[in-house]
Amino acid sequence: MTTPSDDAARPVPVQVVLPADPVLGQPEQEVVARPWRRRQTETGWVYLVGLPSYRNLKDGEAEAAEYRVWVRAPGHVRPVDGVDYNQVPTETLPPASVVREVLGERRPSGWVVAKVREGQGLARGVLHAPDCEEAPEGAPLLDVQRALDVAENPRTQLCTLCECAHELTPLLSGFGHITGS
Repeated sequence: MTTPSDDAARPVPVQVVLPADPVLGQPEQEVVARPWRRRQTETGWVYLVGLPSYRNLKDGEAEAAEYRVWVRAPGHVRPVDGVDYNQVPTETLPPASVVREVLGERRPSGWVVAKVREGQGLARGVLHAPDCEEAPEGAPLLDVQRALDVAENPRTQLCTLCECAHELTPLLSGFGHITGS
């Protein structure tokens, strides 16, 4: 709990939707609150709002106070008609990188080996990207040189589900097979 004197910004109102209480048979309620901050996230906007509340004093009395909580818009916080929210401190997402937009999210770097036991104690390995659903959890990451050393073993396969084969095959056999030369 905090008091409104924590910030010098001019207060503006916002509507906060309180959840229904099925035990008491109460429907959703809307109360007026103060927006302290707003933040843009990957999934939408969230607001830090100050809800009116009370706090107990040592002498047994109660005084007006404010309870602050982050709530998601528009499901739990709504604007009041005619109010300008430009004065509320706002954090927006940085502009997306053109490279990231074109290529998408990068996978973790490196490769991991899943060991597979076959009959008579023989083992073979399967090389995976670390985020492959078939990759073993907690396996050490191999850099490109170590991954190539492991891939050269005839008992090692390169996973085709996670593009490991697509990434490492040109490094193992050269790029000539891609262009047909």
